[in-house]
Amino acid sequence: MSSPSSSIGTAATASPITLAALLLPGLAALTSGLPGTALAETPPEKASVSVRYGDYEDRHPGWDRIKVRSPQVHLLTPVAGEWAVEGTLVGDSVSGASPRIHTQRSGASQMSDSRRAADMKVTRYLSRAAVSASVGYSGEHDYVSKSWGLQTRWSSEDQNTTWTLGTGGAYDRIDNTASGGIAANRNRHTLEFLGGVTQVLTPVDIVQFNITRSLGNGYYDDPYKQFDQRPGSRNAWVLLGRWNHHVEGVDGTLRSSWRYYRDSFGVGAHTLGAEWVQPVGAWTLTPGVRYYTQGAAGFYFDPVLNAQGEVNTTATLLRAIGLKGDKSADPRLSAFGAVTLSLKVAYAFNADTTADVKIEKYRQSAGLRWGGGGSPGLEPLNARLLQVGLTRKF
Repeated sequence: MSSPSSSIGTAATASPITLAALLLPGLAALTSGLPGTALAETPPEKASVSVRYGDYEDRHPGWDRIKVRSPQVHLLTPVAGEWAVEGTLVGDSVSGASPRIHTQRSGASQMSDSRRAADMKVTRYLSRAAVSASVGYSGEHDYVSKSWGLQTRWSSEDQNTTWTLGTGGAYDRIDNTASGGIAANRNRHTLEFLGGVTQVLTPVDIVQFNITRSLGNGYYDDPYKQFDQRPGSRNAWVLLGRWNHHVEGVDGTLRSSWRYYRDSFGVGAHTLGAEWVQPVGAWTLTPGVRYYTQGAAGFYFDPVLNAQGEVNTTATLLRAIGLKGDKSADPRLSAFGAVTLSLKVAYAFNADTTADVKIEKYRQSAGLRWGGGGSPGLEPLNARLLQVGLTRKF
């Protein structure tokens, strides 16, 4: 793991580089977003290649923390009129520092690492159905993840309803002893199951509902954080609802979503999101907003504060030493809220070539938690993500 902000964090981690969906890589690769309509299952007419580059930075007040540079290439091609094969290659370079306990920079660990990831999906199309299989790999100097996924989806005769069933698994290996760490060849296994339905309600409304069950066991500690001992299993439920509404008068579409997450660590979270997709000639503008709120894990412990409300480092360390059993000061397991504002601008040069730019601004703090009651003593986190892309069909 290039930093503690990678896969060991909560399922709803703060950093956009880890906002990779709650699903396993193998299952996530199979699960597309809500379509504009419940179209028949047909293979793509043309091949396409997409090239993207992402630039991410996050910071606490007065402290630039993590920087990530992420180029990626995605290729999709139809085969024999009934099949489609697609794959993605990603390379991340990470640098910066991450706190070992709560958000105190005095205990920060420096890191500089790179990640290489790849996945491939094969889909077989039938008259009103499709079956997909995928595999994935992600590797860093101290962390390797291998994943797989299977999914089937089928539509009703009128094509107004589509059902989805899927399963996926992952095997992760963590070993940071080469860099002086404490995790020696530790493993984690995860298995997930997904069921969902997409329904056309009206000519301008379509909804989707998914439910996911995740079962995991193995090593969940963060070996880069002090006083971090977590349970040996993590099971979760994820509910996801989406609604797309097209406004014919302005030819725009509202995309809204709600996600609920609950796991055996005690973390409960809600995510509300909305985007407005507005074509303007060859341009498409997509502003968006997302709100996230979560409660703390059952074994998360708060820092000790002095009379001025500042963290008392010595008292906090003594508290940590005195705690027995599972415990963690990882702020991603604390109670907090977060707001993300985004804007995507796409331009179609012609029917086969499109360029796009997306920027996201993220703000996380205890005070943003819904209803108050966020964890005390944590500095706010601000992040910025910039992504540019070019897609060509041929």
